[in-house]
Amino acid sequence: MTTIAVLGNGRVGGGLATALARAGHDVTVAGREPGAAAEAARTARIVINATPGAGSLDRLVALREELRDTVLVDVSNATVDGPDGLPGHLIYPGSSLAEQLQEALPDTRVVKTLNTMLYSVMTAPATLTQAPDAFLSGDDPQAKQTVRQLLIDLGWREEWITDLGGIQTARATEAAILFVPHVIRSSGFAPFAVSIAR
Repeated sequence: MTTIAVLGNGRVGGGLATALARAGHDVTVAGREPGAAAEAARTARIVINATPGAGSLDRLVALREELRDTVLVDVSNATVDGPDGLPGHLIYPGSSLAEQLQEALPDTRVVKTLNTMLYSVMTAPATLTQAPDAFLSGDDPQAKQTVRQLLIDLGWREEWITDLGGIQTARATEAAILFVPHVIRSSGFAPFAVSIAR
């Protein structure tokens, strides 16, 4: 059992919290309120950032002390919405939210994952008709191994998890969010994930 704080209580955060608690972890969920987030992060070994990506950097930098020596799992994408409310463009072109977080929080081990799929797939990957991929980006091998085990607890098979390398590789997976509006307009709001055919 691991002590986990999920920051963000929307569809993403709520779904992850429920699934991780069902897997036997000690999970606390905090909304966007600074006090609640600080309290949750202070006692957790792993913190999951499931807050809207546009405000994640400021929100998490304010928790620098609480996040010291923790594994920060970043599942958010930092985008500006278009007129239809879907992601229009990236806030950090040529970089990524995960890289910005790691630079601003050098005493925190940031791992990027689960940001290349519709939220429902994060906790139910086997419901898709084809095998999905979950990607890991991060500079700390031990932190990535910890997150890999969390993914397995969420129902991800070992062969569905791909370690892309250092935190800079997150800019590739974050850019994949730009597929999302086109996929939704083409085929509707149905579960999907980016997958690498092998």
